[in-house]
Formats: sequence, C-alpha cells, structure tokens
Amino acid sequence: MDFNISYERPEDGPASGPITVGWFLASDKGAVMYDPPERVSLRQTNKSHAKSASRCPGVIQLESRYFQVKCPFDIHIGFSRDDKGKAVLVNRAGTASPIRANKLGEVLTLVNEAEWRYPDRPTIQLHLPHTFIADEMVYVTQLSAFMHYRPDPLPGTIFGGRFPVSLWPRPLMWAFEWHEPQKDIILKRGEPLFYAQFEGMDPSRPVQVVEAEKTAELTAYLEKISGVVNYVSQTFSLFKAAEAIRPKTLLTPKTRD
Repeated sequence: MDFNISYERPEDGPASGPITVGWFLASDKGAVMYDPPERVSLRQTNKSHAKSASRCPGVIQLESRYFQVKCPFDIHIGFSRDDKGKAVLVNRAGTASPIRANKLGEVLTLVNEAEWRYPDRPTIQLHLPHTFIADEMVYVTQLSAFMHYRPDPLPGTIFGGRFPVSLWPRPLMWAFEWHEPQKDIILKRGEPLFYAQFEGMDPSRPVQVVEAEKTAELTAYLEKISGVVNYVSQTFSLFKAAEAIRPKTLLTPKTRD
C-alpha cells in the first residue's frame, strides 16, 4: 500500500543521512518504570579473532536495525476457567507479586474469547505506552526478541505487526497467543519483550532513535487518530484521511538540560 507523503525537507537533509525515529510515552503515568528503546547489540562478546561472529559485517548490520523494548514488570500468570467456564487469568505470584492484584488488570488483559484466532489459544495483551513517530515515511515491524535466549521458552508466540509510524503513531502493546495455556507465562522486568525494526524508503540508510517531545501538534494529532480501532475494522483505510490532517512536522527531538 503506497501513500503520497511529501514531507518537505532539503535534498541534503534527512534523506541523505540517518532515518530519525522519535519515541515517547503515550502516558506519563509511572514513566520511571519504562526503559527507553535500546539498539540490540550482542557485540560485547569475543572480538579477539578476526573471524569472530561479533566482527561479522552481516551480524553488525542485522543487530543495528533492531531496537528492543524491555519488559517493565515481573509477571507470573496462568490460565484457567471459572465455575461458569469463562476464561480467566490467574496471578500465580499471589501475594508475592510486585504488582498489586487490583492493578494487574490495568496493564494485562485477556482478549475476549470470541476474538481469539484459534479456540484453544488464548490471547493476552500487555499494555505499554511506548510510541514511535517519524517525519518521513517509516514503517515499524514489531516482532519477538528472537536473539534473546530464554532457558524456559514462552508457551506461545507474540502477535507482530507492521504499519507506518509516520502516519499512525500508536503504542506498541505486547500481544501474545498462548499456544500451551496449561503452561504459565513468566515475564521478568528488564528482559527484552519485543523488537522494533524500522524501514524507510531506502533500505541502505541507518536508523537512529531519539526521544521526542510531546508537542501540542503531536498531542493534537494523536487525539484525532486514537481509539478508532474500537469503531472501524480496517484502520488502514483511514491512512489517507490521516495524511490529509497530518502536520508537516511531528518529530521534535527532546533536549536535556
């Protein structure tokens, strides 16, 4: 699907250098819990040998194009059904859970059973505030943290996705399809939760991710496109309308004193 985005920029400007992607938190509530996105890098390993994988250009190129979002919570949950057969989540950590029981439901939800892709695979969503924006056409692809080794693999797969952050900035929640609901899901704070890969029109250009200011223009634009998924099934059909109301500049890098 192509869109005629024509953000004005000089010929020797951003188009000739790195693609700049901004990140921000959609909500500042509990902001200190959320780590900024980090470039994936496993090159702090053996580099003494000229043929070490840590020095391989292909490996370096691969790692440089993924940014990881870390899990902000320690969560240990199981799946069950109540006496009426309704699907429910069980907080296995109980009183030892760092998250109060009445707060767990604010960040983690079990998707309505009628919306599961398969009747035997529950879907859960971990709500996160991480949002990305760009002032030129940039697509984000959300995928599992496949370079992170887990001694006990998660009992399912994440729901990935791909969309243009330049037109449709929205929080990247962690959605998970529970293939083996008889096995618990254990998430640890600080571990990679998922990767974000960014693609511009020229795949040879590197990507840099910077913290973005939540300007009045950005906030107003977010308000105009937020929540429409609750009313429209095919949100991609709204991209043309979003492009028509989009300010030319939404990304303002944040400055630190």
